[in-house]
Amino acid sequence: MNKILLRHVSVLALASSALVVAPSCTKDLDRTPTYDLSTATIYKDLAGYQAVAAKVYSGFAITGGQGPDATTGDIQGIDQGTSDYIRQLWSAQELTTDEAVIAWGDPGVQDWHNMNWTSSGVLVRGLYSRILYEVTLCNGFLAEATDSKLSDRGISGADAATVKAFRAEVRFLRALAYYHALDLYGNVPFSTETDQIGGITPPKQIKRADLFAYIESELKAIDADLVAPGQNLYGRADKAAAWALLARLYLNAEVYTGTARYADCSTYAKKVIDSGAYSLSPKYGNLFRTDNYTNKEIIFAIAYDGKRTQTYGGTTFLTHAAVSGTADANWNPARYGIGGGWGGIRTTTKLYEQFADTAADTRGKFVTGGQSRDIVSQTDFKYGYVPVKFKNVSSTGVAGTDPTFVDTDFPIFRLADVYLMYAEAALRGSGDRTLALNYVNLVRTRAFKNTAAGNITASDLTLDFLLNERSREMFWEATRRTDLIRYGRFTTAAYLWPWKGGVAAGVAVPDTRNLFPIPAADLSVNSNLVQNPGY
Repeated sequence: MNKILLRHVSVLALASSALVVAPSCTKDLDRTPTYDLSTATIYKDLAGYQAVAAKVYSGFAITGGQGPDATTGDIQGIDQGTSDYIRQLWSAQELTTDEAVIAWGDPGVQDWHNMNWTSSGVLVRGLYSRILYEVTLCNGFLAEATDSKLSDRGISGADAATVKAFRAEVRFLRALAYYHALDLYGNVPFSTETDQIGGITPPKQIKRADLFAYIESELKAIDADLVAPGQNLYGRADKAAAWALLARLYLNAEVYTGTARYADCSTYAKKVIDSGAYSLSPKYGNLFRTDNYTNKEIIFAIAYDGKRTQTYGGTTFLTHAAVSGTADANWNPARYGIGGGWGGIRTTTKLYEQFADTAADTRGKFVTGGQSRDIVSQTDFKYGYVPVKFKNVSSTGVAGTDPTFVDTDFPIFRLADVYLMYAEAALRGSGDRTLALNYVNLVRTRAFKNTAAGNITASDLTLDFLLNERSREMFWEATRRTDLIRYGRFTTAAYLWPWKGGVAAGVAVPDTRNLFPIPAADLSVNSNLVQNPGY
């Protein structure tokens, strides 16, 4: 795996962001900039295609081509640092749950945990726009990467094969973005490379079940063209990334379509596992350090680099925001490889209580000194224990390349998650329960310092146990909201956490909160769109 090669390509994307000629497929937020370069100039050779493909990849990590301190990014109407794809996705998936609260009072930030967001909220709108902007980047590339376009431009042989490989990867990235749209917003505007980008006619809305079917078909269609598991450059998609996304899609199929697909979930999870290309990291914490790009457990990640992909989102946000802004005996920013903390994100008592023994379970590391366990106030950082997860430090203790911008990559799919997906599918009737128990105990063996101290028996392996185990293993990795919805516990009184629904003890909220609203600004310019129920 070669992280540097990928990031040199990312630099090319940053330096040549004018190569992106795809404005938005929606008109809810303005997109910048507008470019004068023609597609013939941009896509004249392999280097042009590589640069745009790199921009598509980096769209998950950065917010624009002018650097993190520019006054505007790819999307206007939202603070550029806040608009990072992973920061926005993480906020929607974690701040809305028992796993995270935030101290800041920026517009819309407290709405996440209080579950009182509206269709006019800037963050709900910004996340929606970031996802669909990424779709548009993918469509722009794919429209110019057809066999006929390559032939017309005299691109053939090895160069054409390289472009075709990128074409399959970009289709995966589009499927990933559409999956997030499916999961978060349900019925969204839909377009592909065959639609005119920025055309007069606004895109039509696709039903959630139909979008599910489209994502499924795309991931299956590109299977033959993706590189074998573990054989692509680090940070680029391979077959296993597509299989992992299919497994997650099928795991939640009943929520998305009304029809359970657990057998398909177990099939594709097993394909990832049986490929033999991935193995559990011997040490859990190393998955969230600056050299995690060397870790064989990570199937697909969003790459960050303190010098080359600078942003105030991503793992820069996740590292700084989980450290107090006041350095004292409890908080030394240097331990995290950063120059100072932002004093933002902590967790509720519910996550802390998942760990019966925080000394034995290496995943259960929290800063408790100087922190109150109970959250008397969401907006005061001292209330709430703070999980120790992401650091700008390597597995050997070497600080990252920059004290502000973090080098650590954000895992989207990793093997432990796939093990737990298989186990849940098996418990729901579609898999081998003995094998499921083995997979769960592999995860727990690693958690308990590679001993059997945390292993469970077949009678212990229940759906409730698995939901809790997913929280212990996957907390702060942007999966919690989806998991709680699948279990019927996100909105209901069946499971409460501090400040759920804006009430200190927690309260049920309407089931309509299982989806975010289509932004009012997009509804006003696209008559094809219908708002999600309850908004």
